[in-house]
Amino acid sequence: MKIALIGYGKMGKMIEQIALGRGHQIVSIIDIDNQQDFDSEAFASADVAIEFTNPTAAYGNYLMAFAHNVKVVSGSTGWMKDHGDDVRKMCAEGGQTLFWASNFSIGVAIFSAVNRYLAKIMNGFPQYSVTMEETHHVHKLDAPSGTAITLAEEIIDNIDRKDSWVKGTLTAPDGHIEGSADCADNELRIDSVRRGEVPGIHTIAYDSEADCITITHDAHSRKGFALGAVLAAEYTAQHSGLLTISDMFKF
Repeated sequence: MKIALIGYGKMGKMIEQIALGRGHQIVSIIDIDNQQDFDSEAFASADVAIEFTNPTAAYGNYLMAFAHNVKVVSGSTGWMKDHGDDVRKMCAEGGQTLFWASNFSIGVAIFSAVNRYLAKIMNGFPQYSVTMEETHHVHKLDAPSGTAITLAEEIIDNIDRKDSWVKGTLTAPDGHIEGSADCADNELRIDSVRRGEVPGIHTIAYDSEADCITITHDAHSRKGFALGAVLAAEYTAQHSGLLTISDMFKF
């Protein structure tokens, strides 16, 4: 399979390594300093482009890829609120293909399935309050993480007493705390921590007077995310439309 990479940071380089190891060909690498290569024959020859950039660049990158009818796999977050409807329309009516996920880790996909199942159970036990905490490296710009938001939305879909999520506290790398731990009963609070080079930890806690039930996913490295992105590219090459992790993994 011919793959184009959009974004060549730590994730892009790891995706390249795994893709080559699985027998794929990298035909184009586009980063901030060579945007003109979107119009190259090499990029247009790609079966799939894998995009890991940032919220401000992602949507424009999709448009450039779609202009050459190149399918896209993307892990960039933060663009959905402003551009989600446009992207859905391009995929549903315009013949384009985007596989999007806030997290491509196979472990997170399993954790997400456990999260949904546990939330369904906890819908019947209102004595348990639910909160979430996500921890990431100091370079991460957005808070809460896209994965935390996705997990929170899954909880909201399954627990009647929660209908929205809110930002809670943010513990900065220097230890100072911003935000508030206060929230309404119908809100799910997501606290964020930024420290060191942590790839990603997501913890969901159900607390009551009697006990506390906690589930956690702790990523040891970015390798799991990169492998999942390449698996998604392999899947996307054979499918079309707006695709998600739930299409690839039938949990």
